[in-house]
Amino acid sequence: MKGSLIIVAFFALGCVCGVFHLIPFGITQTNISYYALCALMFSVGLSIGNDPQTLKNFRSLNPRLIFLPVMTILGTLSAAAAISLLFPHRSAADCMAVGAGFGYYSLSSIFITEYKGPELGTIALLSNIMREIITLLCAPLLVRWFGNLAPISAGGATTMDTTLPIITRYAGQKFVVVSIFHGFVVDFSVPFLVTFFCSL
Repeated sequence: MKGSLIIVAFFALGCVCGVFHLIPFGITQTNISYYALCALMFSVGLSIGNDPQTLKNFRSLNPRLIFLPVMTILGTLSAAAAISLLFPHRSAADCMAVGAGFGYYSLSSIFITEYKGPELGTIALLSNIMREIITLLCAPLLVRWFGNLAPISAGGATTMDTTLPIITRYAGQKFVVVSIFHGFVVDFSVPFLVTFFCSL
């Protein structure tokens, strides 16, 4: 929860700096976001590859739970496509690109800004931050109303890191491996799906 609020605070600070022109305009016209994206992708790969328990944990999964991240992806993209009907100025591909962030706001918003511009990139950032915050705040209600897998699906790509502690607390210790596997698969799909929908 604290980490999410820090991210929101930095986003608000960035908006204030932009409105009052506190950062030189030339900096925003450079390739700094591209280099930041490259560094971010390297860090993600390093963190996944550096965990010796990753393969061991995946092998212990119930085979039926392999389909959980697939259903999360399909459900999110279907909902994003349906939401596009309420926004005639936005195509279904744009809305699905935003949804394909799956809570991975730092990566998806940079991709979408590069492909579609800062407006849709900002929408993606806010949408994916809200997904993470809702999971953090509503995990106990999701478990009570929809079952132990609900907060994992709601968390999207964040279930292997930021939302893992809250999921473990309310869904139970036995769902830790499921949560990590789910987050890994959904996380891995983000760059491919976001760039695919942005290119349509």
